[in-house]
Amino acid sequence: MTTRRTLIAGGGPAAHRLVEALVSRGAGDRLITVLAEEPHQPYDRVQLSTRLADRDADLTLDPGCWDDPAVSLRIGERAVSIDRAARTVTTSNGAVLDYDDLILATGSAAPVPDIPGSDAALVYRTLADVDALIAEVAARREGLGRPPRVAVAGGGLLGLEAAGGVAALGAEAVIIHSGGWLMSAQLDEGAGQALGRLIAARGIDLHLGTRPQRILCDDDGRPTTVRCTDGRSVPADIVVFAIGIRARDELARSAGIDTAERGGVIVDDACRSSDPSIWAIGEVAAIDGRTIGLVAPANAMAETVADRLLGGDATFTTVDDATKLKLSGVDVASFGDALAREPGALEIVYADPARGLYQKLVVSDDAKTLLGGVFVGDAAPYAGLRPLLGRTLDAEPAAYLSAAGAEPPSGGALPDDAFVCSCNNITAGSVRGAIADGCHELGALKACTRAGTQCGSCVPLVKKLLEAELTAVGATVSHALCEHFDQSRQELFESVRVLALTSWEDTIARLGRGRGCDICKPVVGSILASQHGEYLLDAGRGTLQDTNDRALANMQKDGTYSVVPRIPGGEITPEKLAVIARVAQDFGLYTKITGGQRIDLFGARLDQLPAIWEQLIEAGFESGQAYGKALRNVKSCVGSTWCRYGVQDSVGMAIALELRYRGLRSPHKLKFGVSGCARECAEARGKDVGVIATDKGWNLYVGGNGGFQPAHAQLLASDLDDDTLVRYIDRYLMYYIRTADRLQRTARWIEELDGGLDHVRDVVVHDALGLAEELESAVAAHVDAYEDEWAATLRDPERLRRFRSFVNAPTQPDPSIARVAERGQLRPATAQERAAGAVLVAGPTIPVRTEELP
Repeated sequence: MTTRRTLIAGGGPAAHRLVEALVSRGAGDRLITVLAEEPHQPYDRVQLSTRLADRDADLTLDPGCWDDPAVSLRIGERAVSIDRAARTVTTSNGAVLDYDDLILATGSAAPVPDIPGSDAALVYRTLADVDALIAEVAARREGLGRPPRVAVAGGGLLGLEAAGGVAALGAEAVIIHSGGWLMSAQLDEGAGQALGRLIAARGIDLHLGTRPQRILCDDDGRPTTVRCTDGRSVPADIVVFAIGIRARDELARSAGIDTAERGGVIVDDACRSSDPSIWAIGEVAAIDGRTIGLVAPANAMAETVADRLLGGDATFTTVDDATKLKLSGVDVASFGDALAREPGALEIVYADPARGLYQKLVVSDDAKTLLGGVFVGDAAPYAGLRPLLGRTLDAEPAAYLSAAGAEPPSGGALPDDAFVCSCNNITAGSVRGAIADGCHELGALKACTRAGTQCGSCVPLVKKLLEAELTAVGATVSHALCEHFDQSRQELFESVRVLALTSWEDTIARLGRGRGCDICKPVVGSILASQHGEYLLDAGRGTLQDTNDRALANMQKDGTYSVVPRIPGGEITPEKLAVIARVAQDFGLYTKITGGQRIDLFGARLDQLPAIWEQLIEAGFESGQAYGKALRNVKSCVGSTWCRYGVQDSVGMAIALELRYRGLRSPHKLKFGVSGCARECAEARGKDVGVIATDKGWNLYVGGNGGFQPAHAQLLASDLDDDTLVRYIDRYLMYYIRTADRLQRTARWIEELDGGLDHVRDVVVHDALGLAEELESAVAAHVDAYEDEWAATLRDPERLRRFRSFVNAPTQPDPSIARVAERGQLRPATAQERAAGAVLVAGPTIPVRTEELP
């Protein structure tokens, strides 16, 4: 048998998928050579934005295929010319390589418009681009003495990722977009406007309906201003273009291969070019005259070519342009005929601007066939609906919109031929087959089917399919916390307790595997904190915590922090009020009374936090833990102390409860309310724990939540005396902490418990599980071990090291904080106010105990 030489020009995801497909199917007597221009193995461009958040993030795609002896990966080497007659390719290293089959997978480049000053701009396309952007943001911050202002040209997928990434780096992000709304190619106007409001609310400025016309630079060639086509001038220290893709088809053009008018190698449904020996896949391939910058079509092309090379007759038939991503914390998704272009299409829309939600389904004129959908703010239905594209819905379309109160569709009823994972063309039938063959863990199921291994948007649906199939055959359903822990949060809590584990290292070594992730680390940190009374950030536990917990304060939009002293029950003396006023004046802080009867002090720099808390603690305050998944506050009315309707001392009870449960870490935040009579002025029935006075004692309500999915608390027990009330709350809280899922509020926890409220009542009131004493003892241990986190911080110079704006200049304040006056207080300056020079003050400089800082 003659050895066939397969040469792949390009080392991106499409090339990687083609090699995997050939190797996995048995490439036979074939030698495969890959020319990868970048100095890396192929990596996942879908996850490119994670590099901005984590400079050390490894995006390398599964390297297993490169171990095959038939495969040669030549890194840092590109194809520069093709001799079609001789069937050879000359590389940038001067090598001349023979081929029988040549696959062009050269991808695309990031276009930069030919406008004055564009040579000073950056682009956002490759790892090198991201690393250059990170370096430039750091350099400009150092040179300017403030966060740089980054103007991102492009409000599509790449532009929004870039803007969100630079904002995460601490820069000021601005988006300039030619469309009238963001993601105008994927979203309709309603969805785009909703997305724009949500993005703007996160501090990213938007300039829509215009585009850059000129970039003005200083004497050093660095950008200062972007002049737009409508006359607007946008101040900018860095300019990034992310306005789409341009097919890298120059290799094909120079060889005389047919290319499309707008770029790209013209291919047929087998992905073959005008030369029968040359194929094209991915972003360089032009299907029906256009190129496609999405991973799913690229993978489908690679699979098609692999089948053809091995003697099959596969064809590339459809383009799945479904999109789902999270932009600056905002869920966005679209699929199918999202813009309702189909004649007679009907649009079912749920829009709630106040909640930042927009959901739309597009259906046929008889409202039965699903044609497409758009989701902004809540994309929960996307995973279950996208596989139903083109199929008949089982219910009224509105029944699938979670924003209107519907449950997201599950995967149990999906037909076998419905695509679950569009990136890898995996059907529900393939997933079910793998489950039947023994893949009963989510990680194993992903590995053996490839579903959910690329963009990850289908993972919730894959998990639902797994649970539905296992349930159907009576098998045990896995509730693994993540890929690093096979246990659920409840199981992990009990294991840590029984084994008396006290550190992350011991926990991952005994119960898990790998290095952990941003799911399991905070969960373990919370579990350890709720079981042990040790300082939250010592002994490596600080790296487990979320950003706010690490600073013992809530970060705000401008990078400063809020300070929230605990004010139990809302009761405060005039002397303590005076202290808060003095601190606010000394540090130039903005003050706001919260709905939880506390006072927020906004605008504190990281280096100011210890000095602020030093004054507050000296006056008798302690941390209100507004930053933690713990008890936030206990709201109360004045009760029988002052009110002529009050029948019990609601203030006294509120203070007692807040001091008892302060600092108790839990799966989610906790809020209490205590009302002195049935008039319910403390709104106790909207809290996780609500206490309402009666003539005979107290009624105890549980499971109330405000927020995104409000729920009224339900009556657990009536007419309780003080001691019984506290015992029941002890049991209830600790049972919740032990058994709830991560980030699960008490309302949802009760709903999902088998038996619901009745089960909770059996455990808490009737001690049906025999846990009452154990649960009460756990709370008592917490009360005995409680120590205010800020008081503990101030006593230890080593702990104070965390609170410095600059590691190499611990006494130097962050010069980037800018304020303007409004309604008698100072608030953060907007980008426009900075640009106009309207900034009034940058805040006072009050260092913390510099003699103790190393």
